[in-house]
Formats: sequence, C-alpha cells, structure tokens
Amino acid sequence: MKLLDLTLREGEQRPGVEYSVDQKVEAARELDRLGADFLQIGFPVADDRTRRACDRLDIEADITGLARAIPSDVDAALDAGVDVVDLFAPTSERQLDAVLGSSRESMVESVQEVAELAREGGADVQFTAMDGFRTDPAHLDDLFAAVDADWYTIADTVGSRTPAGVERFLADLDTDLDEIGVHFHEDLGVGTANALAAGRAGVGKVDVSVGGIGERAGNTPTEEFVAAAAVGEEPIDLAIDESSLLPVAERVLDALGEDVEPTKPLLGAEVFSHESGLHTAAMLGEPSTFEPFDPARFGGERRLLFGGSTGTGAARKLLERAGRKPTDARVEALLTRLAELDEEASVDAAVELAAQVD
Repeated sequence: MKLLDLTLREGEQRPGVEYSVDQKVEAARELDRLGADFLQIGFPVADDRTRRACDRLDIEADITGLARAIPSDVDAALDAGVDVVDLFAPTSERQLDAVLGSSRESMVESVQEVAELAREGGADVQFTAMDGFRTDPAHLDDLFAAVDADWYTIADTVGSRTPAGVERFLADLDTDLDEIGVHFHEDLGVGTANALAAGRAGVGKVDVSVGGIGERAGNTPTEEFVAAAAVGEEPIDLAIDESSLLPVAERVLDALGEDVEPTKPLLGAEVFSHESGLHTAAMLGEPSTFEPFDPARFGGERRLLFGGSTGTGAARKLLERAGRKPTDARVEALLTRLAELDEEASVDAAVELAAQVD
C-alpha cells in the first residue's frame, strides 16, 4: 500500500497556521527518509512557497501539489515543479450544489479538461473526490472511468464515516480498489480505524498526517496507521522504515513547531511511561505484560518510573537487580526512600538507590 503524507498541506488548513519554506523542506526530507511514497507539500496557486520548496528538494518521494479543477490552479502546480498534480472537485449532490453551483456533467468535463492539461505539462495526475464518501458509488465509478488519473482518492471530507460504513461503501464500487486511495478526518475519532478498514477492503493508497495534524480534528495519523498496520491483523504491507517511525515523526513536528498532547498515542510523552506499582513490578520481569508492542520496534523508548506509588513487588525486584537480598526491612527502607524523592526515578536510578539500602 502507498502512503501520501499531507502533513505540510493539511497542517496549514488550520486557522493562523503557515509553514515557512525552510520548515517544509526540513520536514519533507524527514518524511522522505521514512519512506512516504507521496508528499503533498502545498497548494501552489495560493503562493510561491511550494515552488520554492520544490526548487530545494531532491527526494525519492513524489511531490504533489493540490489543485482545483481550474486551469490556473493546474498551471500554478506545473510552474511549481511538482511531480503530481492532485486535482480535487466536489462530487456529492449537496456539495455540487452548495460549493460549485453546477451540474455533475459540468464538473466531470472540468476535471477531464484539467487532467489533460496536467498530463500535457508532464505531471502525473491524482484526483480526489471531495465529499466522495457521501456520493453515490455509481457516480464515482462513472467519474473515475471518465478521468485519466493514476490514483482516484475518495475523501471523507466532513469526517462522518465509521469503519463498517467504509467497508460497505468500498464494496459497492466497481472501480478496481488497487487504483483507489482514501482520505479521512478525525471528527469522530476513527480516522485510523477507517483507514485500516479501507486497507482490509483492498485500497491501494491512504492519506496520512504526522500527529494527525490537519483541519478541524485532524487526519489519520501517520504513526498510528503505520504501527497499527504492523502489529494488527490487517493484510497491509507498507514500505516504511518502522524503526525510524517515531524519531522521524518527532523531528517533523519539531521542524514545524508543532506539539502533541502528553497522552497522544505513540507520540505523547506519557504513552510509554509506567509508574503503577502493579505494572512496574511485572514489567521489570517481562515488559510485554502491560505493553501492546515493544516501543523500540518503532524507535520509541520505554520508561519505568519509581516513586511514591511503587509497591513491594517492584521494590523486591529492584533490590534483586542491585544484588541485594530483598528482606522485608530493605524493602521498607527502599520504599521510604522512593517516596521521599522529589520526582520519579528511572530504572537505573532506582536500582542505584536500592544498592544503597542497608
């Protein structure tokens, strides 16, 4: 399966957010090292930052530029030097009326015209059906058959789909799912689950964003989808460097001046930290007791913390690691010392403390 990372474009969809060319270049190079297949780095007609970034980037991933089904948008994308012109147009009845104010036939003709223009300009073409998941599947089949594109992406533009609906919708398409991409939003908190459901159905491409950053509630998070595909039961194969997943994601967020909540899956500062007495006691002997996977698999790091909440079981194991016999007196003495700490201690610091207990 292919991944299109749209962090650099979707991140700027939020009010008041704009990335500099330097930020885009640095983040794009990191995402390329990770193994993303496509990088959507901007909306070329909006300003010249996409062109300036393209001028500085020499990467393996194909750079895509977003464009409405308008010749001037395509010209701007071609002038920017993108590898792929990513066209989009509303396809649902409600958006055709409210956004375009035109007929379906007129929309199809416009997309055909600009797709040909992009081809003539030497670019590959992807087409995104805006509000596609609220469009009759038969209309999408007809549209995809009429438009010459390398990929056809169905967007859940308003974030209203859930996994069961995604699978039913894709099953109703006649278009080969190997040619289909999907684009989800996190308005219901199921962007990753939706992308996994689409993967089970057999789609060939998924749009993702580091940390899930994007308009409104954000998009399918790159790191969540990659990790879930790796450790779950979905038949999804990704050409991603798993061991660098989290370090790359963190460097991308740093480059863009973004941060995430401490409890954000995979990326949050607390997600691989354990302090509960029951947890740490068991994990000193077997870490998988309270972990779904070894964080090191994705470049993360486990943290076992010891302090006032440490129990007798963990204290005994710490004493054993320090080469001390875990007598009741030593256990109590160690627990007292741990409770007196100003902040929780790491495993090494706690073992060192245990070694000092009389």
